[in-house]
Order: sequence, then C-alpha cells, then structure tokens
Amino acid sequence: MPSKKLGLWMVTALVVGNMIGSGIFLLPASLGSFGGISIVGWLVSAGGAVLMALVFSRLSRLIRKSGGPYTYTREGFGDFPGFLVAWGYWISIWTTNAAIAVAFVSYMTVFWPALGTNAVLAAGFGLVTIWGLTWVNVLGVHTAGLVQLVTTILKIIPLVVIATVGLFYVSLSNFVPFNASDQSPFSAITATVALTLWAFLGLESGTTPAEHVHEPERTIPRATIMGTLGAATIYILGTVAVMGVIPPSELATSNAPFADAAGVMWGSWAVYAVGAGAAVSCFGALNGWLLLQGQIPLAAARDGLFPQAFGRVSKFETPAHGLVLSSILASVVLVMNYNKGLVEQFTFIILLATLNTLVPYVFCSLTELMLAVKGSKRGEGGSFTGLAILSIGAFTYSLWAIAGAGPEIVYYGFLLLMSGVPVYVWIQRNRSVGANVDS
Repeated sequence: MPSKKLGLWMVTALVVGNMIGSGIFLLPASLGSFGGISIVGWLVSAGGAVLMALVFSRLSRLIRKSGGPYTYTREGFGDFPGFLVAWGYWISIWTTNAAIAVAFVSYMTVFWPALGTNAVLAAGFGLVTIWGLTWVNVLGVHTAGLVQLVTTILKIIPLVVIATVGLFYVSLSNFVPFNASDQSPFSAITATVALTLWAFLGLESGTTPAEHVHEPERTIPRATIMGTLGAATIYILGTVAVMGVIPPSELATSNAPFADAAGVMWGSWAVYAVGAGAAVSCFGALNGWLLLQGQIPLAAARDGLFPQAFGRVSKFETPAHGLVLSSILASVVLVMNYNKGLVEQFTFIILLATLNTLVPYVFCSLTELMLAVKGSKRGEGGSFTGLAILSIGAFTYSLWAIAGAGPEIVYYGFLLLMSGVPVYVWIQRNRSVGANVDS
C-alpha cells in the first residue's frame, strides 16, 4: 500500500516550521540600534527570500535528487563548486547552531538572570546544551519528530499573540528617529537585510521530500511561497510590535525582547510565559539543526567530495563522526565570542552563518540558467528571458546581502570557505591514488 503523500498545508507547515527557529526571538534586539528603518530591511529581505523560494522550487522539479543546494550546484557547475557549496553550507549549519545556543541561553536569562551577566557561566551553559543534544542525536532518538512538533506549536503561539494583539500597544514615538543608526539610509537597510535574512534560512526545506509530495510540480512552489510569506508576516508584525513597545535604547540591550515586550503589555507573568515559549523554541531548533549538521557532510562524503570519515555511520545508523566534529567547531565559535554580550555575540555569529549560506544561494540562483546555457535541460514553462530575470534577480539579492554582512564578516567567512580548498585537493589525491591502485 503506497504511503500517503504530503499535501499543500503539510508542506507549507514544513517550510514555516524550519524557518521559524531562534532568530526572530532575538533579532529585534539586534535591530534595535537601527530603529524603524529595519522594517524596510525586513520587507526587502522578504522579497529576496521569495525570489530564492522560486529558484529552489524550480530546481526541485528539474533536479529530483536529494542533497538540496549541494546537489543543485554540483549538477550545474561541477564537482569543485559543488564541494565549495557543501563546505559553505556545512559551515553555516554549525555556526547557526552556535547562534541558536546563544539565543537559548539568552532567553534562559528570564529564569536564570546570572546567565546575562556572567560570560563564563553563559558559555558553559551553551556548551552543555550543544553537547547534550549532540549525544541525543548520535543515539538516533526516534521521538525527534514529536519533539519538533511540540516545540513548533509552542514557539508560534507567543509570536502570533504579540504580532497581533501587541500592535494595539505600539507607541509611534519609539520609531523616532526612523533611522537611529549613524549610517546612511541605504547602508542601514543593507545592514538590516543581512541580519534579517538569517530568519529566512531553511526556506528551501519544502524541496527536500519532493518524491513524497502530492503533485510536487504544483504543491512545492505554492507551499514554499506561502510558507515564506507567512513567516515574513509574523516576523515583520512581531518586530513592529516589540519595537513599538520597548524604547530603542532598552531594546538594543535586551536579552529577551519578546519576553520583555510581553511584560510591558501584560505584566510579569507574561515575561515568563513568552520566555519559556522562546526557550523551548530555541531548544527544539537546535535539536533539528544538529541533525542536519551530520547529514550534509554525509551526503557529500558518499559522493566522494568529503573525507570518508563523514560517510561512516554509528551502530545507531547516525553520522556520529560528522555530528561530533561539527559540534566541536560550533563550540569553538561559541567560546571564541564568550567575551561579547549575548546580543552582540548572537549578531556576529548569525552574520557569519548567513554569509556561508549565501554562498550556496549565489550558486543555486544561477544553476538553472547555467543548465539552460549549456543546453542540457531547463525547467518546464516560461521563456529564457523570464528565467534570466529570476536568476539574475536572486543572484543580485544574494550578492547584496553578502555585502551587507560587513567587511569583518566577509573576511572571516571567506577564510572559512577557502580553508576547504586543501581538503578538496587532499580528497582528489586520495581518489586518484585509489583509482590507480584499482587499475
């Protein structure tokens, strides 16, 4: 008996659930120093996310293989670009996990205030959380799906309440001046786009289970766009509500902006209620992304583009080597920045994670166009001109977002990406030696 296919609403829920993680719960604080102009950044970021959603939707119909951005890039550009994308995407995941751990610790300050003032305690608590969930993922716990379902419900409830009811408590004076930064309007918008884009990472999630989706050629594009727009609506209205309730000077230093906004509107009980929902959301998101940090190198290793150690699985059928090494690297990122404040630390790490996700986005934005130019294949429907406009628009947006990350982030991100080149050379040498031995 064939398994039941996923319909439109299930795929839409998958997209929304994977996008809404820890980012939105702490982002209002990161955006606080920019003021109301950050809402413009949200709108631009949402528009770019829709472009990327269209790109991934078309690629899912064109290239029906697992592996997501890595597979698409390898199909369009070859092994080395495919390796760089897998390397960059993998980096983005474990740096994202460091950021989620910071967000989790940040919201736990609602219940344990010392975490907000003692950097060593905060770093230690974050490390315990990362390694506790790494151990769970190595064991291959089968209740992960239920955990994700529960945490998704708990994280959406406070967001929706504040994004709707909270609008009635907004004070317009908190949006004056509109551009509170010392940058030009264009520079401020560019910087906020780089920050807000992180909240949209995962928009490609609906393309993953293509073979299990009912009428994927229609369902996946609609679900991806609907999910992206739905998340964008929650993000923007929630940010407006929080910024309108908390004065900019206080918001920029808040370790739990949604909880603090709830406290201003409804009293101390709301601080704990929203804080608990946000903490549970961050915990669930960390659990889910930790799973991915082992799967990406596993797929690349099986294609011969990552060290074979990443392709080995434990007796629990989990990629234990990839999970452990990734968590070590996430821990290093966490500890290296423990001397920063929680909000400052979170901001730095999410920019680094976003940059390394934008590299795969840059390649994927042009993959279908590349295939069309080579004459190998192109998605059904639409003219070449329309495809070129979509591809170049998504490419330009991704490149602009990279520029918005700032010189320091681009510097460190480029070094991390290029650090994979010797690894690729080493892998190719081993493949060459193995081929010679076989012959």
